[in-house]
Amino acid sequence: MSREYEAMEVEKWVNLEDIADHLSVSTDTVRNWIKSGKIPYYRAGKRYKFRISEVDEWLKSGKMNDENEG
Repeated sequence: MSREYEAMEVEKWVNLEDIADHLSVSTDTVRNWIKSGKIPYYRAGKRYKFRISEVDEWLKSGKMNDENEG
């Protein structure tokens, strides 16, 4: 392995339930954000996967505040 690879911090993927818990919102709220294309996510088959660092950046950018939860 290269030194660059060894130095990289490998971030674990989390699922929808984990990211909802991380953000202290319901899974339905996260699903609504996914449908509206607001939250950064990936698909792994039928499952949604998230990187906490990307979601945290999204949160810090203020894009979450643009949402109307109704």
